[in-house]
Amino acid sequence: MPEGKPAPLSGNEDAYLLAQARQGNLRAFEALYHKYKNLVYRAALAVTRDPEAAEDVLQDCFLRLHAHMDSLDGSYPIGPWLYRVTVNLCYNWASRRPPTEDEGALEEVHGPHRELPEAAFERHELRAAVEQALQHLSLNHRLVIALFYLGGFSLEEIAQILDCPVGTVKSRLHYARLRLRDLLAEEEGQPATEARQSVRG
Repeated sequence: MPEGKPAPLSGNEDAYLLAQARQGNLRAFEALYHKYKNLVYRAALAVTRDPEAAEDVLQDCFLRLHAHMDSLDGSYPIGPWLYRVTVNLCYNWASRRPPTEDEGALEEVHGPHRELPEAAFERHELRAAVEQALQHLSLNHRLVIALFYLGGFSLEEIAQILDCPVGTVKSRLHYARLRLRDLLAEEEGQPATEARQSVRG
């Protein structure tokens, strides 16, 4: 088994639904769609910041699933595959649009390491603030935030999805969380006291 690849899940729900969908069971494909559509849409929206574009990504993602489901390995959950397609579609979308002012480098915050608690993301009020703050992150940093917090993927899984080293994922997530914490603090009227300098992810 290739290093870093998750262990097969025999008899998992995705495998059953995928097998049924391959046999022409429309309800099975619809079940896969309803299982993953919200996560795919939220990840696409976090990256594109455009509801219409996110909806297009969602539809294109499942069109690709339908077109390629015969070649998928049914012994593995299809979530990572769907996210990989979502990421590629978001990159394609970004390449076709003019850059905006906030697509530049993130700012690094020097000081104590500050984790953004995953549990806090479950609170509706903070989730709304975070989604607003995501608008000020670069595309690469929005991707790791969306996959880690909205998708619930591990660092290793995100590295597989983005086809980059785990260390790169850690770095992007680290600086994205620091920037988000500052943005959320600014929303609450708390001044940022740490010195900053530009970084690239």
